[in-house]
Amino acid sequence: MKRVDRLVLAELWGPWAFGVAIFTVLIMAGSFLFELTRYLSEGVSPGVVLQLTFLLLPGVAAKTFPMAVLLASLLAFGRLSSDSEIVALKAAGFSVARIMVPVGIFGLAVFLLAFLFTERVVPRATQQAVEVRKQIDLETDGRTSQPTSRPVYERGRLRAFVVARDFNFVRRTLSGVTMVLYDKDEKPTAFLSAEEMRFTSEDDWRIAGGATLVPADGGSIVRFANAYPEGVTPLRVKPEELLAQTLRDLDALPMEAMAQQIETLKRDSDPDRAQIANLEFGYWNKLAVPLAALVFGLVGAPLGIRSHRVPASSGFWLAVVIIFGYLLMANVLSIAAQGGRFPAFVASFLPIAIGLIVAAVLIKRRDT
Repeated sequence: MKRVDRLVLAELWGPWAFGVAIFTVLIMAGSFLFELTRYLSEGVSPGVVLQLTFLLLPGVAAKTFPMAVLLASLLAFGRLSSDSEIVALKAAGFSVARIMVPVGIFGLAVFLLAFLFTERVVPRATQQAVEVRKQIDLETDGRTSQPTSRPVYERGRLRAFVVARDFNFVRRTLSGVTMVLYDKDEKPTAFLSAEEMRFTSEDDWRIAGGATLVPADGGSIVRFANAYPEGVTPLRVKPEELLAQTLRDLDALPMEAMAQQIETLKRDSDPDRAQIANLEFGYWNKLAVPLAALVFGLVGAPLGIRSHRVPASSGFWLAVVIIFGYLLMANVLSIAAQGGRFPAFVASFLPIAIGLIVAAVLIKRRDT
């Protein structure tokens, strides 16, 4: 690694860490401060509120990693240009495009970090945050349940419909379960009721605490213990699939679980197109959002090269303006993708493509 690369990288680390901290605080305050203070005013223990705060932090921090690259590149190159180091580098024969190489390396490193963080840390923290919120609801107004329902198809035919009073993803249980069973002509044949069902392995739900099977034709009621009754359509659905249809925050699902849920929905005889579009957009965003780190770095660095008369504080406000514009475009495309007007892949990566074009234009102009 040449000295110029070490020089630029050394300038980026500090402002990036500062950017992660400041943007995380700002977004946490704007998104969750009112909710957290409301919990405290309603008598929820500070320990529980603090636990929820720490569980919400990873999801917010993962989104600030790319934003902080923009601030870091603006501040770093603002300082380098104000100290005439960019002029010295150009006089030594380095083009602006060559000076941008360590910025690209830094952006790719942050992309990998943000992606791994989003896949490994954020889903688990978000899932636990859902359960903590349920516990808070219990303390404040007695609401504890997260009802869910799910049709079960075999070879395109409806074989069962499941309704549960509560779904607990962390414990991987369904409580207060009622299943309507259908024959090959999709007519009800029986009703199964169970106090609890537990997911033990892939496509394997076990009844806990006994269950009751009531034939639709008025036949004899059958009661049984924990064994799943023979001849009854099994509940072949993973907890991740149930979570995907009950959860608005797709941070709780890693890419693999989202891909499986998309394929499952597409196999249904009457697929929910809106839900598929929403999941597909969330799936591609798992890559597009971290990849913005590369774009922000390559856009911010040439913009940071300025004259001595421009104050250093302008870098922060310029970063805010660019991030606001990026998020505005991303949200518009998100709405269009979920409405079926744009392919999810295009909606996720179009801001990235536009950003790379803008970066190339800015770098070329600084080289002239």
